Amino acid sequence: MYVAESPLNFMNDCADRVIAHYERHALSWDVDRRAASWNDKSWIDHFIALLPSGSSVLDVGCGGGKPVAFAMVTAGFKVIGVDTSPTLLALCRRRMPDQEWIRAAMRTLVLGRRFGGILAWDSFFHLKYDDQRTMFPIFATHAERGAILMYNAGLAHGESIGSYRGDPLYHASLSDAEYESLLDATGFELLEHSVNDPAKGGRIVWIARKR
Repeated sequence: MYVAESPLNFMNDCADRVIAHYERHALSWDVDRRAASWNDKSWIDHFIALLPSGSSVLDVGCGGGKPVAFAMVTAGFKVIGVDTSPTLLALCRRRMPDQEWIRAAMRTLVLGRRFGGILAWDSFFHLKYDDQRTMFPIFATHAERGAILMYNAGLAHGESIGSYRGDPLYHASLSDAEYESLLDATGFELLEHSVNDPAKGGRIVWIARKR
């Protein structure tokens, strides 16, 4: 649940620890992700169905690669995965050695390439407000004409602290109006904004196409 106000120093501290959090819990997170019921599968299938034929996909915050990147590879797409966790990237390289795995922070990403799909799934919402705003020009720079962008966010403008394995985990969201404005300003056409649709496994999802 997103809250409008929280102690600033605590929020900033939690936000700054997200990268270390995922590396510290990398193996546990990977096991939990693969063991849990894949309730967001319908969204990944939907994303795959929208991708232009023969696309390469930039998976921003790829984690250990299963089940999401693996599903895209199985569907015949080339995946370039980006993450900050060396442990999670090592799992990706072992599982899908024919794909490309890059250690980098999404908010400073410069690959000099364009992709037919960009996915920021369960990763984008760990960024602070200004870092989220910075991502939209980065998405645009890496998107081919007609590329599909999909990311998930929160219900409304605000920050919250969740928990994983007893450690606090930061989340943030901008407002719907600001996401729409940022997409439009960076050349994306909004295709779908879904809010906790139980028929699709829930989640607050944004899908757009590069004009």
